[in-house]
Amino acid sequence: MNHRSHKSVILRALVVSVAMATATFASLSTLPASAAAPMVKKSAPGYFRIMLGDFEVTALSDGTVNLPMDKLLKNSSAEATTKAFAKYYLKSPIETSVNTYLINTGTKLVMIDTGAAGLFGPTLGNLIANLKASGYQPEQIDEIYITHMHGDHIGGLMAGDKLAFANAIVRADKRDADYWLSQANMDKASADDKGGFQGAMASINPYVKAGKFSPFQGNTDLVPGVKAMSSYGHTAGHTTYIVESKGEKLALWGDLMHAAAVQFDKPSVTIAFDSDHKAAAAERAKAYADAAKHGYIVGATHLAFPGMGRLRANASGTGYVWVPVNYTVLR
Repeated sequence: MNHRSHKSVILRALVVSVAMATATFASLSTLPASAAAPMVKKSAPGYFRIMLGDFEVTALSDGTVNLPMDKLLKNSSAEATTKAFAKYYLKSPIETSVNTYLINTGTKLVMIDTGAAGLFGPTLGNLIANLKASGYQPEQIDEIYITHMHGDHIGGLMAGDKLAFANAIVRADKRDADYWLSQANMDKASADDKGGFQGAMASINPYVKAGKFSPFQGNTDLVPGVKAMSSYGHTAGHTTYIVESKGEKLALWGDLMHAAAVQFDKPSVTIAFDSDHKAAAAERAKAYADAAKHGYIVGATHLAFPGMGRLRANASGTGYVWVPVNYTVLR
């Protein structure tokens, strides 16, 4: 075969190949489209970890709950609240995080609050699953420190009728225990408020019965590197926990605040859940100012998960700017 005929054969082969490919593509294009992959609609396990000096701090999510903040926030009109949230592309009801924190000091494993379990509806109660996903087991927890005895902070102490943390000692300010565990207080509470007492009793009393509840009074050193600091107002015995290691500090605020979009700009705004609005606002103002002045990390139960960051004063000097911690992958 000469060069010219060889080239002709190759060209004919190419024409045939292109024709076949075109026919194949045309036939495929008439087939029905494949169904889209089903949506998963589930996030990764809710835990986030940083180092604080020599301590390991793990934020754990119990889930989120929708709250009608336009109705709950006080010292702010519904219109002003709505505008404040709109600046952050949010509208009521606000999907609100419920965070807990796990501190590994190297000698003690300490949990701050336990989420709601079944006390606040089906969107919460994820603490144990996320604790396990983070690499820890409930039986490893040595101590549990409660910021206050509202249901979304103590419900996770129980797993049905069993202690969820069988080896842990539970601690909280005596003022909160005396208030929420009092049958007399529950008896004189309104029908709407009785559930709060019932939830506290159902969650705390089994630990009392087991000899695993140890209240403290006021500012108290608990384990090396962790201490309780009174921040009364949201409840009678509301407590902030201070964690310090190698010159680094973390303040775990509990419910000193609920709505970042509103309360950082206007610390005077309170919430219906505060038992003493004036005292709660004063404690929040004090906590904000100290955090901004010293630049340490804070964590709060209802800031968007993981709820940890720092504060700095805003340009006007009348409020604060929230600076979330930078995402980190520990190595």
